[in-house]
Amino acid sequence: MTSHRAAPVHTHPDDVSVQTALAALADPVRLYLVRELASSDDWTRACGSFDVAVGKAALSHHFTALRAAGLVEQRDEGARRVNRLRRPEFETRFPGLLALVLRGD
Repeated sequence: MTSHRAAPVHTHPDDVSVQTALAALADPVRLYLVRELASSDDWTRACGSFDVAVGKAALSHHFTALRAAGLVEQRDEGARRVNRLRRPEFETRFPGLLALVLRGD
């Protein structure tokens, strides 16, 4: 089955400024999404599986911001869009930043 929507556009972390990365991580919803993805296996979490108090359009916007910051990669599997935290790539670009964010202090 193919998806009727356009494939997501991804930004590689090498093309992201520290300001963009920090801005993406500063939002509480996006921070929650990143933390949830960090505790999940790659490609196991569909967009609709996150317990967030925002609508579909807002959730889509948050994932767009995370893709633009090089934090998340998405792919379509049938009707579902599944996610992966780009931990190794992001760690190479911003060593230690993701570990600090995931600590939750």
